[in-house]
Amino acid sequence: MTYRLGLTGGIASGKSTVAAQFREAGVPVIDADAIAHDLVQPGMPVLGKIVQQFGPAMLRADGQLDRARLAQRVFNDPAALAQLNDLYQPELRETLTAALATATGPLVVGDIPLLYEGGWAHAFDGVAVVTLPEALQKQRLIARDGLSPAAAQARIAAQLPLADKVARADFVIDNGRGPAVRQAQVAALIAQLRRD
Repeated sequence: MTYRLGLTGGIASGKSTVAAQFREAGVPVIDADAIAHDLVQPGMPVLGKIVQQFGPAMLRADGQLDRARLAQRVFNDPAALAQLNDLYQPELRETLTAALATATGPLVVGDIPLLYEGGWAHAFDGVAVVTLPEALQKQRLIARDGLSPAAAQARIAAQLPLADKVARADFVIDNGRGPAVRQAQVAALIAQLRRD
């Protein structure tokens, strides 16, 4: 029997690092961000819908989606963010559901940044949330994406607060106490779920 674990956290909380540790342990990880990225490649219907909704300025000269420009547009406008989600959520949901259904093993992880926001919790046997203090989250986001403090705060605010995710989680991975603690927590969780 396969245990399906949903993995989520706030933006820049270290979820990708945790997902990599699951992969290194041989656990299949279905990455919602990678699927979403594939859905907006040139020639894909979702990209056409984004251009139709937000205009041709959302494309770079090479026909690729200008992610920075789109992010700037939607993270400052909740209505625009909702429109963007409406454009790609149906195809994302269908593709992600199919990938989760075909993955096999004693443990399968669904790496979904907006797991609670997108109503995905019911698709899993349990949910693990990666957390760290908001000040550190904001600092990491600024450094990672080259954002202003205000832009970083807008992206954090666009998600369900980490405290709310933690309150709903079955497992919590604390990324605020250093790599050794995080790695030990993930290793213990893998061992526990492979036994159950």
